[in-house]
Amino acid sequence: MKEPTETNNGGALPSLPPQALLERLKDYGQEDVFALWDELSPGERELLVKDIESLDLPRLNRIIRCSLRSQGLPVAAIEPVPENTVSTVEERTIEEKERWWKMGLKTISNGKLAVVLLSGGQGTRLGSSDPKGCFNIGLPSGKSLFQLQAERILCVQRLAAQASSEGSGSSVLIHCYIMTSRFTDDSTRFFFENHKYFGLEADQVTFFQQGTIPCVSKDGRFIMETPFRVAKAPDGNGGVYSALKYSKLLEDMASRGIKYVDCYGVDNALVRVADPVFLGYFIDKGVAAAAKVVRKAYPQEKVGVFVRQGKGGPLIVVEYSELDQSLASAINQQTGRLRFCWSNVCLHMFSLDFLNQVANGLEKDSIYHLAEKRIPSIHGGTMGLKLEQFIFDAFPYAPSTALFEVPREEEFAPVKNANGSNYDTPESARLLVLRLHSRWVVAAGGFLTHSVPLYATGVEVSPTCSYAGENLEAICRGRTFHAPCEITF
Repeated sequence: MKEPTETNNGGALPSLPPQALLERLKDYGQEDVFALWDELSPGERELLVKDIESLDLPRLNRIIRCSLRSQGLPVAAIEPVPENTVSTVEERTIEEKERWWKMGLKTISNGKLAVVLLSGGQGTRLGSSDPKGCFNIGLPSGKSLFQLQAERILCVQRLAAQASSEGSGSSVLIHCYIMTSRFTDDSTRFFFENHKYFGLEADQVTFFQQGTIPCVSKDGRFIMETPFRVAKAPDGNGGVYSALKYSKLLEDMASRGIKYVDCYGVDNALVRVADPVFLGYFIDKGVAAAAKVVRKAYPQEKVGVFVRQGKGGPLIVVEYSELDQSLASAINQQTGRLRFCWSNVCLHMFSLDFLNQVANGLEKDSIYHLAEKRIPSIHGGTMGLKLEQFIFDAFPYAPSTALFEVPREEEFAPVKNANGSNYDTPESARLLVLRLHSRWVVAAGGFLTHSVPLYATGVEVSPTCSYAGENLEAICRGRTFHAPCEITF
């Protein structure tokens, strides 16, 4: 073995980076990560080597090259979604809803539905570093988003057990897979454990982490957050597909007999988790993928919309920033609606077979969305690129897709911005919940009193009482409730 060369002052020259690792980095044009090697302490060098060895360099190289190359390519012409692919609120009959409800409950009672909750984000824009699901939007009950959603699952389980053909009321469990990120994983697990899983069984909840991906310069080189760590960011909510695959959770679902997966974002206070009507519709249509949609409120609303990609092509989502203003404002003369009116609100249903196909298809194509952001780096804030996949990236792979319109005021109360913002705040979501539940109570024969204007208050119906306004007559008929309050058993 070659002896270290002595310097004039008698010390050994700094050791070189591991040669094999350096050569691998050179193969992908990423050798600059070792640029500050000579200035690192032995401990920092060890951290840097571990960080680089944890990266799947061939995969990352493929993703970076494919994603950069896809920028600026001509996009296929888009067309409005065909009317026959959307189940609209006005066309839906009571008989259809009842049939789908029963079909969904039967499927749930047979253990064929799982729920995937996308919960990787922190509540930074809400003024909190906690996971968004921990946020209390100010309802009378003080419940967090996580608790509201867990209790809705409990309610559906009870309804499914009661509706099962045996009528035995035997227990029904909907398995919940909760996607976290490296920023929210520990605190999300602790929150659930500390609250005894909000009544769910501990073994019916599985946590898994979405991946991270290095941030890169415009020419595709890794940005260094510190001299011994590559800057990384979560890979977007579309990272759920590869995370489920690499965590072997798609196999886990298959082993449990699951056939259908309800996938949704945590930041919606009115989300109908494991909705039996939506599940029944999905099964009835026999499609691979489906999405709940709401009608776009006005042309400039900042929501992505479903469109058809080319003549006879798949349904895809186009972000509001990518939709030409003339198209965004175009009116369908027959319906009087916006031509591109079906907004994506991150409420999706997939078959398990399709999820397997998507995970493989997205991995093969390796095209990520690029977002130019200021990245924390050794040079301070550096303008660079974050690479992300979105949940709606699955739809181009679907052999068949159906859209299911839901009334915005019943199922969409986004919690994205801090109170004081113009839209999508905890306060706006709180009022949407209280107004909807107040309508339920009045429809069930109850009465409300209030000491502030009713538009600013209302009542909250606990999910332990009702999932979607059903079964409230026995609790509400002839009774008076003073708003604000929570109605529970």
